[in-house]
Amino acid sequence: MTEDTAAAPAKRRLHPGLKFALEMGPLVLFFIVNQKFGIFQATAALMVAVVATLAISYSITRHLPTMPMVTALFVLVFGSLTFFLQDENFIKLKVTILYALFGSALLGALWFDKLLLPTVFESAFRLDDAGWRKLTWRWAFFFFFLAVLNEFVRRSVATDVWVNFKVFGILPLTLLFAFAQIPLMMRHEQKDDGAEAPDSHF
Repeated sequence: MTEDTAAAPAKRRLHPGLKFALEMGPLVLFFIVNQKFGIFQATAALMVAVVATLAISYSITRHLPTMPMVTALFVLVFGSLTFFLQDENFIKLKVTILYALFGSALLGALWFDKLLLPTVFESAFRLDDAGWRKLTWRWAFFFFFLAVLNEFVRRSVATDVWVNFKVFGILPLTLLFAFAQIPLMMRHEQKDDGAEAPDSHF
């Protein structure tokens, strides 16, 4: 380790509780505002919320997490189309396109022998190369599954039901899937050898 590397300041990270609150806050706000005022006001609130959470995250860590930044960009683009054109299909379609993009990006990077998940997870844990590859395949196909599922639901039910599905369907499914990956991650975990994990946020 060089003197410059040793002197480099540690990357600032969000407290796990705050990180969870920032990730959940916009979704909860979207649900509450939709219940009281409707989908268009909820979309506007969601747009404001994602920008606010990114600003808070950046003020603490001085960097923008990849997945939340991409998610926020999609929310702003499709949210603007929804709000200004008064067409709720755009905000629904955003979910399908976003998950399809995430899945395609993971597999596309893997095709070029690149791994995106360490960046997405911000080196929160360390796996060997085989572990990251297996996890990449699993997350990619899970994202494709969510994209197809969202398409089915958005075409089949009323908007309020779709909002409930987005909050109480997609989120629990994602959490269950993430927990189901723990055995794989434990099998491929790299023990800390004293070296700093490589620097790597829907």
